[in-house]
Amino acid sequence: MDEDVAVDFGENGLVPAIAQDAETGEVLMLAYVSPEALERTRETGVAHYYSRSRDELWQKGKTSGHTQAVEEVRVDCDADTLLYLVDQEGGACHTGHRSCFYRTLEGENVGERAFDPDAVYDDD
Repeated sequence: MDEDVAVDFGENGLVPAIAQDAETGEVLMLAYVSPEALERTRETGVAHYYSRSRDELWQKGKTSGHTQAVEEVRVDCDADTLLYLVDQEGGACHTGHRSCFYRTLEGENVGERAFDPDAVYDDD
C-alpha cells in the first residue's frame, strides 16, 4: 500500500480544494481546507472546509442539506491543492446554483439554478 502524501498547508495552514462532480466532471466550487477539515472529510466521507471569513470549520450542507459525499480526495503535484470528487446533493452554491461558476466574466448567467436560497437560508 502507498503512503499518504504529506499535504503542504503552507504558512496560513490552509490549502484550496476544488469540488468536482465525480460523475460529470463539472467544477462545483472552490473552498479552503485546514488539516482538521481534511481529517473530518476523510473520517466521515462528507466534505468539510474551513471558512476564512467566519474563521471556523464547516460541513458542506449542514445548514442547507446540500451535502457533498466525497468519493475520492486527490492532491496536486506540489501537494498544495486538493481535488474533492463528490456526489453533490442539490446545489453547491449558496446563491442556489448547482455550481459556484454559474456566470461568465461578462455577467452572462450560464448556470443552472438548483434551489431557492431564500427558502433554504432563513434569517430568523
